[in-house]
Amino acid sequence: MARETFQVGDLTAVIGDNEGYEGHRAGYNGVHRLTHRSNPTSLFTVAGLNHEHIFDGDRELRGDTKVFFEPRNAPMTFTKISDSEAELHQPPTPTFHLESWTRFKLVAPHYIDMTYRCKPHQHDFTNGYIGLFWATYINSPENKSIYFRDDKGWVQLCTQTHNDESTVLHLNDKTELKFAPNTRPALFKSISPLRFSDPLYYGYFGAHQYILMFDRTDGIRFSHSPSGGGPPSATEPAWDWQFIIPEYEVAHEYGYRARVVYRERCSRDEVLEEYKNWRATLKK
Repeated sequence: MARETFQVGDLTAVIGDNEGYEGHRAGYNGVHRLTHRSNPTSLFTVAGLNHEHIFDGDRELRGDTKVFFEPRNAPMTFTKISDSEAELHQPPTPTFHLESWTRFKLVAPHYIDMTYRCKPHQHDFTNGYIGLFWATYINSPENKSIYFRDDKGWVQLCTQTHNDESTVLHLNDKTELKFAPNTRPALFKSISPLRFSDPLYYGYFGAHQYILMFDRTDGIRFSHSPSGGGPPSATEPAWDWQFIIPEYEVAHEYGYRARVVYRERCSRDEVLEEYKNWRATLKK
């Protein structure tokens, strides 16, 4: 079985691997579909929390689409752990030889907890860093923006075109990634002048709100596309993120935790309260 439907609290989620089936395009993993009790329309189009890229600033940029989208093309296995939890395991990939485990757990009333772990098996990253990228394709929201905090308050970001100042770094992120010259553009190559302070952002979907929170700021970067890679008129923005490992050791395990909140609209104070409450649980 390559997928399963989970219903916990207000949320119903279809979680699966890269395998295609009726109603789902092959090559997209993670949460294939997400609905709320009070809205039967899926928040996502092809997928959300989809592991999209492994990058080193060189080989993924040289024109081979299968390498550019290696996590979407390399084999992975789906395991249902319980009625609320599943895991995707991707064995060492063909190009970068990176093995990974992604666990999703639905938590009442409106959460999906995600735990990501990875292990490099060879010295296959040209520029000495590991870049990882996730894409979440949003289903025609009226407002394509994401909102996050900097050191002065809330900031709204809606990039004008795909690959245009797409990636937001943390205030203290001083890591400068190397990229091979004269190679294809990418969201992770284009840096915004904006910076975030708290590791969270949110966006609106009709009467509902999508919040994404992380357990750390180190290595986390936000990315945005107004069109999900399509023309500017495309109605499918991508609310994305990255995890950067500036230096790595072979056979060493790296990872992070994140929480999705998908609920009816709430105030910014409530967004911060959601984050505060979740972070408190991580310390137990």
